[in-house]
Amino acid sequence: MKSSERIFVGLIAPAIMLMGAPLWSQTGNTDSQQQPVPPLIGTNTGSAQANSNDESIPANSDRMQAPPPVSGQTYPIVLTSQERSNYLRGGLSFTSAYSDNAIGVIANGHPLSDVSYSVAPTLALDQTTTRLHLILTYAPGFTFYQRNSSRDETDQNAAIDFQYRLSPHVTFSARDAFQKSSNVFNQPDLGSVGGVSGGAQGPNFSVIAPIADRLSNFGNVGLTYQYALNDMIGAGGTFSNLHYPNPAQVPGLYDSSSQGGSAFYSHRISKVHYVGVAYEYQRLVSYPTVGNGETQTHAALLFYSFTPTPKVSLSFFGGPQHSDTIQPPVPPSTTPVPETRSWKPSAGASLAWQGRLSSLAFSYAHTIAGGGGLIGAVQLDSATASLRQQILRTLSASLSGGYTQNDVLGVSTAQSNNGHSISGTASLQQQFGQQVYLQLGYTRLHQVYSSVGVLSATPDTNREFVSLSYQFSKPIGR
Repeated sequence: MKSSERIFVGLIAPAIMLMGAPLWSQTGNTDSQQQPVPPLIGTNTGSAQANSNDESIPANSDRMQAPPPVSGQTYPIVLTSQERSNYLRGGLSFTSAYSDNAIGVIANGHPLSDVSYSVAPTLALDQTTTRLHLILTYAPGFTFYQRNSSRDETDQNAAIDFQYRLSPHVTFSARDAFQKSSNVFNQPDLGSVGGVSGGAQGPNFSVIAPIADRLSNFGNVGLTYQYALNDMIGAGGTFSNLHYPNPAQVPGLYDSSSQGGSAFYSHRISKVHYVGVAYEYQRLVSYPTVGNGETQTHAALLFYSFTPTPKVSLSFFGGPQHSDTIQPPVPPSTTPVPETRSWKPSAGASLAWQGRLSSLAFSYAHTIAGGGGLIGAVQLDSATASLRQQILRTLSASLSGGYTQNDVLGVSTAQSNNGHSISGTASLQQQFGQQVYLQLGYTRLHQVYSSVGVLSATPDTNREFVSLSYQFSKPIGR
């Protein structure tokens, strides 16, 4: 069992143990008694469920939440009219897609196209109690190609999002998303990997080999303690792994991993204004054919969050970041590369808004991150956005996209690996009855990495898809 899989199992086990009898005995929410989504943005109003022994924190005060720059969470794009909890959900979807870059091979100067057919069942548990919020999701998948049956694949997708209030003022959280596939476009966004996040730490999956066997895993854990009415401290850790089982499919790309830790202090100036300071550490490793590249970073960041309502959040962070890089030789060279150190600014901003008929999330980050398949850690400039709009009662539209510039850290011989990615997806979804959905969409991907063979040969991918799905939700604990 690989380390990423062991970590995922390790996160699921305590979550299942904590579910127990109390989880199923709680009274579920009806549609007219919807609870908010997990506290990703804003603050939740309500009293602590148990009497506090700390007189400095009245039992009926608003509980503070970790602001987006240090929470490690991605923003939800669900409309408030569609929020649900205490449900067992499931579904089955059939997707047909046409791609003009289906197998990453050029014939007669052009990439080969193909039509694929996918079947994807999904099962999810979403449970909320007075102290716990848990989402478990599993979605295997099966894809078949019309012309190139050798590319037929079986996918594995699993995610956990777990929050548990250990006491009225101490909260533990853990999240993990694991994906195994040979087609990145087939993957559901179970753990919001690559989603819109307001944090300073996160995985860099912006370098995409469209058709290649790939294992990816990203997770984080955190602990927060509100020790006074308007003061909170917290600590957390993150990890990510990217592995290509068949390197021959991805010439110029490499495996990578990252580990990180952070600690923060947050002060609530008023109900809608948060300020604070954070320290963040990262260890970013790449696994080329000759030696390993490693970068360690230390950052001291100031942050500010404005949350006028529980569904609106605006955040900023910034501060100095120090990096210490050991860059491996660029294959086929075996010449040792000297260690390099530098100071660079780290900064970012994010905006999230959830309405009844519209939702929007946007983020920008300038920071040092893992290479995501490149030969080493990178100076990352990334902007991502997601928009959803309810057009009619049964018709909705969504638009998402991003731009990422990756500049490899180290000596000039590695700079030829620099490049950028631009991606975007637009889709329409029509609902039939209560459980059947039809989705039409288009995805465009453009990547410029001149020294990465698998990308320089076929830098563009266009994909049109149609999906028919059946979904059900069954209330639990009633």
